[in-house]
Amino acid sequence: MQDHTVTVDRSGSPATLAFADNFNVVVPFIDRHLDEGRSAKVMMRTTVGGEVTYGELAESVNRAGNALLALGIGSGERVLMIVKDAPEFMYLFWGAIKAGIVPVPLNTLLKAKDYQFMIEDSGCASVVYSPEFAGEVEPALEAAAHAPAHAFPSEGDGKSLFSLMADAATALKPMPATAEQDCFWLYSSGTTGKPKGTVHTHRDMVVASELYAVGVLGMGEDDISFSAAKLFFAYGLGNAMTFPLWVGASAVLLPGPPTPDSTFEVIEKFKPTFFFGVPTLYAAQLKALDEKNHDLSSLRICVSAGEGLPPDILRRWREKVRLDILDGIGSTEATHIFISNRPGDVKPGATGRLVPGYDAKVVDENGNEVAAGDSGQLMIRGDSAARYYWNNPEKTAETMVDGWLNTGDTYIKDKDGYFFYCGRSDDMLKVGGIWCSPFEIEARLIEHPKVLEAAVIGRDDENGLTKPAAYVVLNNASDSGDAMAEELIQHCKDGLAKYKYPRWIEFIEDLPKTATGKIQRFKLR
Repeated sequence: MQDHTVTVDRSGSPATLAFADNFNVVVPFIDRHLDEGRSAKVMMRTTVGGEVTYGELAESVNRAGNALLALGIGSGERVLMIVKDAPEFMYLFWGAIKAGIVPVPLNTLLKAKDYQFMIEDSGCASVVYSPEFAGEVEPALEAAAHAPAHAFPSEGDGKSLFSLMADAATALKPMPATAEQDCFWLYSSGTTGKPKGTVHTHRDMVVASELYAVGVLGMGEDDISFSAAKLFFAYGLGNAMTFPLWVGASAVLLPGPPTPDSTFEVIEKFKPTFFFGVPTLYAAQLKALDEKNHDLSSLRICVSAGEGLPPDILRRWREKVRLDILDGIGSTEATHIFISNRPGDVKPGATGRLVPGYDAKVVDENGNEVAAGDSGQLMIRGDSAARYYWNNPEKTAETMVDGWLNTGDTYIKDKDGYFFYCGRSDDMLKVGGIWCSPFEIEARLIEHPKVLEAAVIGRDDENGLTKPAAYVVLNNASDSGDAMAEELIQHCKDGLAKYKYPRWIEFIEDLPKTATGKIQRFKLR
């Protein structure tokens, strides 16, 4: 097989992949499109103006890779990226990989102490950041015990990524690699402790793109993808970059925060066919659609991940937009989604069925598979799974067990193969001796027309026994009060098993969330 190529056989389900012995993933994702005649095709558009063709992308990737090599950054060394959703993200990410350097995209919403930890933990050779994040990045660089050899903004006066690229050559030979060799890192969101550097190989993005984007979603060359979820974490990285690149499609990038107004503006202007969001955004969009209609007719596929999708949000989206939302679950460790609903097969309240090519099992505390209908820890296995956590053998041994990933999520699998999310394993409640899912109570609360969002945690009553407590965000804060609380409690009693209703209701303005939209229940606790 020719160097840096991957052969895809789609005659069966799942598709089978064969990688060349010498395989740098940049070739099939970037260089291949020039050979296939897409040089003049627009690969990405941004909301701040401008577009980039596949040919321009390939040239800029080469310039970025050569710029990093000219700095003396060696093979396997890390480049931390605190870069907004813009073309330079892709130039730097793919340029580093092509040069044999490991890109590490970081959450752009973090604080200096977080960046300091990642600079020290990664032992990085370089840090590149969008100028708007300098206020957190530069103090982190000053405080870090490890001093990267190079740190500079992506643009601006003086030394920058763009100034270095301007002086760099436009041709770059891909560094030799293998499909199983370290390629890029993603730091986990750190919802249960310090973030972990999740080490991915050259094959991982190929596997996720082929099995999910093509095999489940049916994305093709004529599609336009728009992701409200940002490029810096696994969900957004696939949605807005690797998926469209894999099939020769186009993407729209939104550098700023995704709000109902900004996302609707993008959809109406750029006419994407795919939209990737999270449940909290869909809830906010539905509220906005109650006040003003928007033209969303270009969309053919809507996807949700990051947190379980409440059935009521799915129902209301169907009524308003006349489309399903395909809920799914993925993880930083797995690269992207491995269980999903799919077009024509959507079960409200379920995360869906296995993406062909992955394995999953639900196990008890002893690692034994539980019966259909019983809850337990979700374990998954697939060829897009990370190899290990950087500098963290204990967490690696705890999470990556005999080829399986422990997701940390509690799930139920029914007899028909549908998986139902019950919450993070450390969020589960034992009420009256019976396990209780906070997600189920939250879904019931959200069904109430006056509720925008809800989060449920355990709280001890006067006898020291754990009972559900709910934090509720209303559509209109003026509706809050004792009468509203009683109405919501009765609403839960009417629709849930009698022991599951929340004993306390507290009204708040916002729920604490990660950048990926996951509710941080531990902060409420």
